[in-house]
Amino acid sequence: MRTNIVIDDQLLEEAFRYSNLKTKKELVNLALKEFVENAKKLSLMELKGKIAFDDTYDYKEARRGHVSD
Repeated sequence: MRTNIVIDDQLLEEAFRYSNLKTKKELVNLALKEFVENAKKLSLMELKGKIAFDDTYDYKEARRGHVSD
């Protein structure tokens, strides 16, 4: 999708210094990808303490294909 945006020139220059990217398009795509990855991690962290685990579950046994009911 083609979009015209105004980007802070100083921030753009700094981002180029920290990357080996050559184009604004590459830089913006990388920034968006990293933003989404970080947002997904934060969403997973919100689940902390909300999931109950079965203390009797034996993952090693399950890997051998001997899952009990």
